[in-house]
Amino acid sequence: MALLDEAAPGAGVVVFDAYGTLFDVHAAVARHAGAIGPDASALSDVWRAKQLEYSWVLSLYGDFRDFWQLTREALDHALARFPSVDRAIADKLLGAYRVLDAYEEVPAVLATLKAGGLATSILSNGERSMLADAVASAGIGEHLDAVLSVDEVRVFKTSPAAYALVTRRFGIEPAQAVFVSSNRWDVAGAARFGFRAVWVNRAGAPDEYADQRPVAIVRDLNGLV
Repeated sequence: MALLDEAAPGAGVVVFDAYGTLFDVHAAVARHAGAIGPDASALSDVWRAKQLEYSWVLSLYGDFRDFWQLTREALDHALARFPSVDRAIADKLLGAYRVLDAYEEVPAVLATLKAGGLATSILSNGERSMLADAVASAGIGEHLDAVLSVDEVRVFKTSPAAYALVTRRFGIEPAQAVFVSSNRWDVAGAARFGFRAVWVNRAGAPDEYADQRPVAIVRDLNGLV
């Protein structure tokens, strides 16, 4: 666990974002790509972008609707953007989103971290029941000490109140936690809060948020161990 030793001396908790980090947010559309047609990839991109946009806008103007509701609203918008897609597919897509595929390396990495004496947790914008479904479907519950949802504080990441769920749950200072996310904006928020943030840059994207840099960049979760 050299990367973790270097990134966060004394760290006892490794915290993972869920969507895009442990679970592939495009898996739901991929399962039904044949029925959707040639706009499948573009529809998936719009669905994800609007889901995130709604969470940020609500947080900025001081409102909250849980992430499952935002996921449904974002899909409605995406389907409206692509009238070639039969709207009857919506229920199947929403059902698939609750049991998204985990990235291949996830179970083994979580098991290795636990075997090394580290506590592991999810901190997600996701609503509690959708997180429970995803964790159960992926079979990773036994490797997690906590699954934390921003439902508890009713504000989305990157609010400090969201990240504080971790420090309160584990009774630690921010620097004692490694926070792992594939979302660069989330990494920036976590770094700003004081976590030792690691960016999982699966797509090889250029870096941004230069004022809030990660302590490490890895290509996938195997880079942690």
